[in-house]
Amino acid sequence: MSAVHISPFAGSWYPKRRSELERLLAERFAESRERTGYFPPDGLGFVIPHAGPAYSGTVAAAVYRALRVQEAEQIVLLAFPHRGYLQGVATPDVAAISTPLGEVAIDRAFAREFRLVPEGQVCDHSFEIQLPFLQMSAPRARVTPLYVGDMSAAERGAAADVLAAAWRPGVVYLASSDFTHYGSSFGHLPFPSDRNTRERLRDLDFEYIEAAGSLDSSLFLETLGQHHATVCGSAPIALLLDTLRRLPGDDIYQSTLDYQTSGDLTDDWGQSVSYAALSYHRRPAFDLDAADREALLDSAEETLRRLREEGNREGVPARGGSAALAGRRGAFVSLHHGEELLGCIGNLHGHGPLAEDVAHLALSAALEDPRFRPAASVPGPIDIEVSLLTPLRRIRGAEDFSLGKHGALLKLGRNSGLLLPQVADGRDWTAVDFLKAVARKSNLGPSAWRDPRARILVFEAQVFARKHKG
Repeated sequence: MSAVHISPFAGSWYPKRRSELERLLAERFAESRERTGYFPPDGLGFVIPHAGPAYSGTVAAAVYRALRVQEAEQIVLLAFPHRGYLQGVATPDVAAISTPLGEVAIDRAFAREFRLVPEGQVCDHSFEIQLPFLQMSAPRARVTPLYVGDMSAAERGAAADVLAAAWRPGVVYLASSDFTHYGSSFGHLPFPSDRNTRERLRDLDFEYIEAAGSLDSSLFLETLGQHHATVCGSAPIALLLDTLRRLPGDDIYQSTLDYQTSGDLTDDWGQSVSYAALSYHRRPAFDLDAADREALLDSAEETLRRLREEGNREGVPARGGSAALAGRRGAFVSLHHGEELLGCIGNLHGHGPLAEDVAHLALSAALEDPRFRPAASVPGPIDIEVSLLTPLRRIRGAEDFSLGKHGALLKLGRNSGLLLPQVADGRDWTAVDFLKAVARKSNLGPSAWRDPRARILVFEAQVFARKHKG
């Protein structure tokens, strides 16, 4: 065993001098804070890019900011060799790796069921580019690098069994990957380079991100295959998904913390690499506490009062509450007058901080839902119901849908439709009935959800309301 491996990426991929590297990383963390706000707590796993910090460092910093907050104790970093062939999963045979920020001890006890290989066989920036970020954000965490090579589905499942069985609170899994490598130098030109390239790249990447959110490694890899994708870390991501599916507890949902391309940075759309920071959390991580819920209901109620009494069409932001109200979340606001629905308006991803969004949605539900009479003209008390959504998770079909727990979004071509979970309340429906109803909501035939081109995504909702007596 070599005692210490000196990373060859210092002085090439990032500065060799400690002060310069610290300054570069601090800049990337600061840029990340400007781009992204609140993150859910206690991430189980993350997907993280691995280009040089000058390129993907701002997106990567979103993950490392989250790790800093949750004080991870053990980092299992799934990487891969860009060059050379590797079969299965291996860990480098070194005691520590040195960067300008010091040495990182390698904890192999966690991965003792995987074989050791010489560091020279696997040495790659997909792992080592992450080390300075880890040293800045989780300096006390133990680090286990696992290089992931070619595997069958059965072999990947066996490796995931080992990783999942070793999970305990404080363990976090990272999968290192960039997303689309676009351009002639990468041999990947699924569309021409023109003024639409940026938007097309985003659509392509988010199709892959959506597939990763399924936690179904086969669906993820199938989606990549349909587009001959150049997502370089597909093997680490697939192993991460299989590992997460095996963890006990509540359902897990994927969030997109940040996304950017090298084209955004250089304005060169002839050659571009995409970077995404993804996180995976159990369902309860997305719930608000009682004080936050009350703050949002106060905001919606005061907004409606001003609208009805003063004609004021400005939202009243929520006051107080925790940092969670600064996050961008999918939400719907429904207004009722007794049993009469006066409006239901929402969005899937949040147009602004939740503290502001709910007030704007209350205004829209009162004024802009063409299916119902405007709430502003209705006398008497109005009940307010807020449905706060988890991120969306793609499923294959009705067998993965849980009636009473899941809402659903159906997308087929230019058509889409959504139903909240509570729509099934009081109805003698099956999962198939719910999906048929979503298809009709999408202005499609009731069997459209079975179309091979259709994409079905589920979510859960935290529902809270303020109702008036009488």
